[in-house]
Amino acid sequence: MVFGFGRKAEVDDDDEEEEIELVLFQGALNGQEANLKENQKLVQAGLNAAKELVTDGLSRRAETIRVDPKGERSQVAFVVDGMPYAGGKLAKPQGLAITQMLKLLSGLDIKVRNQPQVGGIKAQWKEQPWEVIVQTKPIEGGEQLTIKLRNLKEKMITPDDLGMPEALRTRIREWTSQHKGLSLAVGTPNTGVTTTAFGMLRGVDCYLYQIHAIRSLGTREVINVAQFNGNPGDDLETTLMRVVRVESDVAFVDPVTTPEIAKTVFSMQEQITILSEMPAKDCATAILQLVQWVGDPNIVANGLMGVINGKLIRKLCPDCKQAYRPNPKLIAKVGLPSDTKTLYRKPVATENEKGEVEEPPPCEKCNDTGYFGRTGIYEYIEMTPAIKELVISGADANAIRTQARTDGMTVFSKDALRHVAKGITSLEELQRVFKPAP
Repeated sequence: MVFGFGRKAEVDDDDEEEEIELVLFQGALNGQEANLKENQKLVQAGLNAAKELVTDGLSRRAETIRVDPKGERSQVAFVVDGMPYAGGKLAKPQGLAITQMLKLLSGLDIKVRNQPQVGGIKAQWKEQPWEVIVQTKPIEGGEQLTIKLRNLKEKMITPDDLGMPEALRTRIREWTSQHKGLSLAVGTPNTGVTTTAFGMLRGVDCYLYQIHAIRSLGTREVINVAQFNGNPGDDLETTLMRVVRVESDVAFVDPVTTPEIAKTVFSMQEQITILSEMPAKDCATAILQLVQWVGDPNIVANGLMGVINGKLIRKLCPDCKQAYRPNPKLIAKVGLPSDTKTLYRKPVATENEKGEVEEPPPCEKCNDTGYFGRTGIYEYIEMTPAIKELVISGADANAIRTQARTDGMTVFSKDALRHVAKGITSLEELQRVFKPAP
């Protein structure tokens, strides 16, 4: 698709055109009011351009827009369903005006350009509420602008929304029903680890257990989870003690990112169920990192309930996905049931009865990408007696992974094939997701 701000859509054969509805910015998330009068020149140069850029991203279903200054131009890129697509180029002054305008609207300091900043804007587009997160960081040649877009009416929160298999949902309920222990969502940056953590939180029976969040819930709506506001100056241990005193069953805490946080969480896990997240390559690596941080494998083995790692994969577009009969040898090779007769893929050119090649018809729903939206695939490690024994004995990550498979726990490949068999995604998408890094 050719990149262009303020694109117009043809509505009939007479070349009548209708202006695309531009996004409406409704104020900064932090409540900071933008002083437009004092920044009239910036408003004149950047406001409409910023609206057109964000609207262009929204119309493409982009979850992220990037603007990178490169020489005398700024390169625009869109991320749609996790896939990057090159946009066009802006004149450097226009790219700068858009960046500064969005900083102003999101309550950031437009005079600061030598350090990262993060803010957000409440917005509306096509009668839907949106959250526009604005991130800037200094790079050579200027500031890199990253815009993250989230439709507040389309929330992936519950385990079912996230595509979690029933076996995993059962595990989450069991881990969080014992009034003790730590349950973790893990993953690398930008893989949806926070979304997985919120999915775990929604997997707790909120009608049986009292749940407190001692981390910001942002704009995510989580039913029957109370925000617990600690006293100024209280550390994590003190705050957790206060949560225990109000007879809470579950505490949802900030990510475990340091040895100090890990030690505090494990020191309290006998008194309350704790849910959190942690940056890690995979489940086994996370367990060993916790052992290193805490310094005692016995504490981790007995205080950790389970670890979940998730990945997001693209779903085939329901309007244009193409059915085909797979080769039985392929079915056997990838591990699908032998009675699988039909699979689905994105549309490809086919040959008709006359031997002519026919291209697939265009699809407005997915913009001819063949995919629309994403779902999750998961693997997890539960602290079974065998896993605990390995952790205590100092086993490596490979030994832990092998034992988890022996225990019948879900692994990515098995969970992904579940979606292929249901026609939700394609084998080609799995090949892309699991392709080894170069």
